[in-house]
Amino acid sequence: MNGIYQVRKPKNEPVRTYEAGSLDRHLLEEALEELKNDFLDIPLIIGGKEIRTGSTKACILPHDHQTSIGHYHQAGQEEVAMAIEAALEAKASWEKMPFQHKASIFLKAAELLSTTWRYKMNAATMLVQSKNPHQAEIDVVCELIDFFKFNVHFMENILRDQALSTKETWNRVEYTGLDGFIYAVSPFNFTSIGGNLACAPALCGNVVLWKPASTAVYSNYMIMKLLEEAGMPKGVINFVPGPSQSITDAVLDHPEFSGFHYTGSTSVFSNIWLEIAKKLPTYRSYPRIVGETGGKNFVFAHHSADIDTLVVALVRGAFEYQGQKCSAAARTYIPESIWPQVKDKLLKMTSQLTYGPIDDFKHFVNAVIDKRSFDRIKGYIEKAQTSSDSELLFGGSCDDKVGYFVEPTIIQSFTPDSATMVQEIFGPVLTVYVYKDEDFIQTLNLCESSSPYALTGAIFAKDRDVLLTMENHLKKAAGNLYINDKPTGAVVGQQPFGGSRASGTNDKAGSKQNLMRWINTRVVKENFSSPTTYEYPFMSE
Repeated sequence: MNGIYQVRKPKNEPVRTYEAGSLDRHLLEEALEELKNDFLDIPLIIGGKEIRTGSTKACILPHDHQTSIGHYHQAGQEEVAMAIEAALEAKASWEKMPFQHKASIFLKAAELLSTTWRYKMNAATMLVQSKNPHQAEIDVVCELIDFFKFNVHFMENILRDQALSTKETWNRVEYTGLDGFIYAVSPFNFTSIGGNLACAPALCGNVVLWKPASTAVYSNYMIMKLLEEAGMPKGVINFVPGPSQSITDAVLDHPEFSGFHYTGSTSVFSNIWLEIAKKLPTYRSYPRIVGETGGKNFVFAHHSADIDTLVVALVRGAFEYQGQKCSAAARTYIPESIWPQVKDKLLKMTSQLTYGPIDDFKHFVNAVIDKRSFDRIKGYIEKAQTSSDSELLFGGSCDDKVGYFVEPTIIQSFTPDSATMVQEIFGPVLTVYVYKDEDFIQTLNLCESSSPYALTGAIFAKDRDVLLTMENHLKKAAGNLYINDKPTGAVVGQQPFGGSRASGTNDKAGSKQNLMRWINTRVVKENFSSPTTYEYPFMSE
């Protein structure tokens, strides 16, 4: 029997608070202890089979880097070839599966994540990515549930989008996946991004090779197991952690490569795009390239701004999850007239933040992800401390004896183009540039032009005409602009996320727009009144 099925309109998953004494807190603590005491041997998953190569890397806790809670097997070129073959073998049956059955898999995964998987997934993300309970909850639980539910809703809307027909013709639009397979490469900082990079193309009828970041394999593997329980057919998504360069080289050499879904650094994305371009003659189709990359996100204040809300936005925007968000507040422009008040409140509030391991829930800040990140952030701070163009206002302490801890750091730059004002640091470092009130428009122009990125930004003012001026001057400086709010915390279905320039292709994760990139469209015209002669009326005498 056929039918036109209607998906329930989604609502965003409520964020749980894990306050002391709550059942949620108790169950989360239990899950943390269980995972810490259980060493996990993580295989590749190819065609639904677990593959162990013997070439392993440890899953390290960033806040306690002498502790490993598992290891993962790394794919080589042989395993990549196996994964491509398994994906292409699964493609025909996956494409033929009706939308309602594909949708049911992701809706069930959302329900499982909301209930029986909630605490385990939160605990996994907290441990290997060093997130506090709130940061894990808004990431791997709420955002991933929202991606699953809203993507199904958006896909239903796409399927309902049909061409106009006439009395004589019926025009039908069919939507299928792309030719070949999709390569999804995900970052460490958001577990939910990994799930979406692989699952959004899959929902559209594609098969996927998923290479997670080495520091997030543990939590991303949990998503694969969640999808298996939800009924994902074998081979639709193939899990291939391992060395980025060798895996990518093997993928890009295959003629059936048809799409790249990426979140990560700008330089890596640019290099892979160049490699794809070089190999275009070898591909059966033009690959779709979708990427969200770096950011040097701004907070720009006018002298009419509410100081208390501005300061909270700076502290949360810059220091939540150690500044390791693509959208984190990294540079701020403050007018001279309100700077003394802002400075006092900002330094006082930042001094109240504590940092430490994730299982001590009082900490606002935890560890940065690994040694390489720690060293890079430390290097920026040390250069700013010795530069005549900058002054360290707060923090700067870096300690990696136990974990990779960087103290929340505030730097004042006396020039608008210093390294910490324009270069992406990806750590808990906020740089302040104080401008003269009369240079308001000139400084807006500096904000717009001084960074190659255009991901997120925030503007603060009470005056509506001023807000309009700021919004217009910064129109292309941020793909997501926030008014009187921090530049982080985009919610699926509310603020589709992405930026342009060096920040990516701006295909808005969490929207219908992103799904359209993974779809091939065919239009079918059926004529009910076919002509019986080749002649047109103008030809008659």
